[in-house]
Parts: sequence; structure tokens; C-alpha cells
Amino acid sequence: MLPLKEKDRPIVKKLLEAGCCARCVLRFCCLGVQSAYRQSYEDTAKELCAFISDSENNKSQDAAVLEQHTEDPPRKKIKMDVAETDVQSDGDSAVVPAVMEEGDAKPTDSDMCAVCLGVLQEFCDEAYAIKISDVVKAKNYQFDTMVLSVSLPAQLSVREHSCWLHVKKEVREKSICLDKDDVIQVKEAFKWTMQGLMSKELGGVPVASHPFEVGVGFTHPETDSDCHFLAGICSDCFRPTKNKQNVFTRMAVVKALEKDSNKKFLKKFPCPPTRPARKCIAQDVQCLHVSVFVAGRYNKFSRTLPQTPWVIDGERRMESSVEELIAAPLFSSFRAEGFNFSSSGREDVDVRTLGNGRPFALELLNPHRARFNKAEVRQLQETINQSSDKIRVRDLQIVSRDAMGHMKEGEEDKTKSYTALIWTQKAIDKDDITFLEETKELKLAQKTPLRVLRRRPLAVRERVIHTMSTCFLDTHHFHLKLRTQAGTYIKEFVHRDFGRTKPNLCDLLKTETDILELDVDSVDVDWPPSIPE
Repeated sequence: MLPLKEKDRPIVKKLLEAGCCARCVLRFCCLGVQSAYRQSYEDTAKELCAFISDSENNKSQDAAVLEQHTEDPPRKKIKMDVAETDVQSDGDSAVVPAVMEEGDAKPTDSDMCAVCLGVLQEFCDEAYAIKISDVVKAKNYQFDTMVLSVSLPAQLSVREHSCWLHVKKEVREKSICLDKDDVIQVKEAFKWTMQGLMSKELGGVPVASHPFEVGVGFTHPETDSDCHFLAGICSDCFRPTKNKQNVFTRMAVVKALEKDSNKKFLKKFPCPPTRPARKCIAQDVQCLHVSVFVAGRYNKFSRTLPQTPWVIDGERRMESSVEELIAAPLFSSFRAEGFNFSSSGREDVDVRTLGNGRPFALELLNPHRARFNKAEVRQLQETINQSSDKIRVRDLQIVSRDAMGHMKEGEEDKTKSYTALIWTQKAIDKDDITFLEETKELKLAQKTPLRVLRRRPLAVRERVIHTMSTCFLDTHHFHLKLRTQAGTYIKEFVHRDFGRTKPNLCDLLKTETDILELDVDSVDVDWPPSIPE
């Protein structure tokens, strides 16, 4: 039996007269018992009929009717029919309750709820749960738990407000308090009804908060214009933006209703709302798995491989990239729909990354498979490494979204080590470069290099070269090892970039210098955690 109280009786009567469906009646009675929404629509309507028929004057008669209903097989259709049931109670006008009729399973379109527009009538049953579940199964996602999300037409908020005002007057006269915030939302009632049914269809999968989301949505073109009058009352709530195709969003409508006075509302919108001719239209079921993040470190051994796809004016300059070589096996194995690549800094196309490698992370968007054990992740790493001799990956692992922040934490405070092959215009000997090793904490002022000015803002950045060491090769060549603050432009320090970096190696050696080769020896970011081979 529905846990309704005596104070709910006038609300139930008023709502049924207004054309509300059985489940919306429960919502406006602020009934938060989930099991009440999970029972069949027919049984709910039947109990409401019995509830409003119960009065002090006809208790014995109604008891006989209820006993008869218990003995008879359940009827299958809800229909508002004054001719069959016309009950007078406590001096109120005739109540038009929901009555069961043989032969049909659902309300006809003419019986659609004036508030939920049929969402809680037509789409809260096993048949719709099976339809949603079949879509989920067909998409072949791997998941342990799921969450059901619901998108409803914005006009439902307008209609609910209208119905609340309609009932509020009635209950106030009977000294009953009905707070709008206590009314159960359509979304909640829908979820309470459907989650158990879907869990059953999907093999007992519990419905939780994440990481897998199944989205259902509804539209109702017939009543789209219900919201339009609000634009004249609160125009600030409905300003068009580039990202909005329709300014009458649910949030905008709710905001406008909060600002609007009830007096103005009642002048513009019928109270109670009129019944629609048709039910809502269900949109395609959408499935979305939260992103999975895979991190590791990469070495780059080629001087003709960019970090990311190199495309200029729509034309691709290199056939591959570090990003693509790493992402391809992961993208395929996780059956993702897209990915985002990020790393701790970047190297130029002609620069190698050696040592322990550069930390990177790959966000895999909407993956259909998300669970991999350590052995499987190790095999993915091996697959990447066997795909090309230009790169190598180590410490590959699945990480959390929160852990991603460690890669960028204090990025400019980190240090990086480099080895550069230097050419000098003037002939040198070993003694000419030894003094560089004595130079510590050399502060640079680097104006944005000309070569990156098209993609980075013009600015002067202060950077520090912590230490330098040299290895003499011949009269015009030597190796220069540097440990620098992250973000230092090494090439520009060497050839001075037309004086845009000060001081620079040209000034220090008092000769023109240039950089022939550059290697990244280490990126001192302690993330992700190392994994023993």
C-alpha cells in the first residue's frame, strides 16, 4: 500500500482533477519512498483511486470495493472517466480518479500527464528498461557500475511550477504546508523506477555514481513554446551565447521562475497546465565512460620526429610523431573515441630525449574498455616499443585524473639537463672554454624566440642556467652540458637569437657560436612512479 496520509487526500484529489498522472501525484505528495515509484503504474493508479474514495461516510462500502479489487485480476489501463467514478467527499467538487479498464496496457495520448508529459507514464516500465539495456549491450562497454542520467524538456519546470501553485491554494486553505523544494523531482522519480529494472537487465550491475554513464533524454515539440513568455518577464536569463543553440535551457528557465512573481506567472500561463495531445519523444540513448589516463616516460632517438603531428597550413610535414606512435596501440586497446596527449615540456623535432625520458600522459576519451591488469599494461608498453625504433616507453601505468596534476606541478621550478654540440667561428683550445664550468646560477633574460613567436605571446622570460660543463673536441667544436631551469631556450642561449637572449654563449666566448645537435639528458620530474623492469 502507498504510505499516504490523511493530509495528502486533498492534494491527491486536486492533482487528479488537474490531469496529473499517478506518479506525479506521489511526487507532489512529497513521497520519498522509492518502492512506491517502482510498483507498476496500474497498481499505483488503482491505489490512489481507493485512497480518495475512502471517507468517514463510506468506509464500509469502500472496504467492499477494495476486497473486490483484491479478488479480481488486475486491470491494465488507466483512464480518467467521470461516468464510472464520480466521488463527492467533504463537500469538494467531483473528483476524477484514475480507473482501470480491461484490454489496454497504457494511457492513451489524450490521457497524458499535464506535468511530466508522459515521462513517468510511458517510459518507466520494463519495456523501456529493456530498450535502454539493449543499446548499452550493443555498444559493448566494459563496466562494473553505472549511473543513469536524464535530460528533460525545460518546459517541465514551467508546468511543475503551475501545478504547484494550483495545489498550493487548496492546501493552504486546509492549513497544510506544501514546500516546492520538498516536491520530488521528475528525474529522481524516473531513476527510482528505472535503475532497478536496468540493473536486472544488465546482469545485476549496481547503479552507482560513476564511471559509466547511460544518458536518456526526452523532447516535447508540442509544448516547446511554454517557456517563451518568461523571456518577456526576465530577459536577462535568456541571453544567447555561442555555445547555446536554444536559450531556453532548463537552468535558465529555473532561474527565471525564481525571479518571477507568482502573480505575473498566473497572468501568462494557465494554472493548472493544459494536458498535451501527445507524449514526450525519447531521444537516442547515449553511453559515456569517464576518461582513463595512462602515463609513462618516453625516449626519442630520432632527429626527424616531432613530438606532436606537424601540420602547417593544412599540410603535414612529417609522417608521424611521438604522440601518434604512443597513442595508436593504447587508443585501439582501450577502444576509445579520442585522446588528448600532454607531457612535461617538449623537445624540437631535431632534438633527442635520452636518459630516463620525458614524462607524458594520455587521456583516453570514452573508452569502451577500461580495466587492464599490470601484465596487460606491460604488454601494451612492449607493443609500443616494438612498433618503432624511433621511440621507447617506460613506466607505463594507468593513473587517476588527480595524479595528472603532478606532471605540471611547479613545472618552471624543475630542472632539465642537456648536452649540446657547439660550433665556434673562432678557433679555440681547451683553456678558452674551461671558465664556463665555473659559471654558476647564470640568469638569462629571454625574449620569445622568433621561431616560436607565431604560437607564443611576446614576452621576456627570466631563466637560470644552474651549471655548465665542457668537453673539448677540436678547434671549432666542443660539447656543452647544461643543467637549467625548465623552460630555458637552449638554442637561443647558444646562438643569441639576434640578441633576444642576454647574456648568451656568443658574448661569453666573444665569438659567433651555433648549436649543431642537442639532446635532453634528463627531465627532473619525479612522476610517474618508476616501475621495475
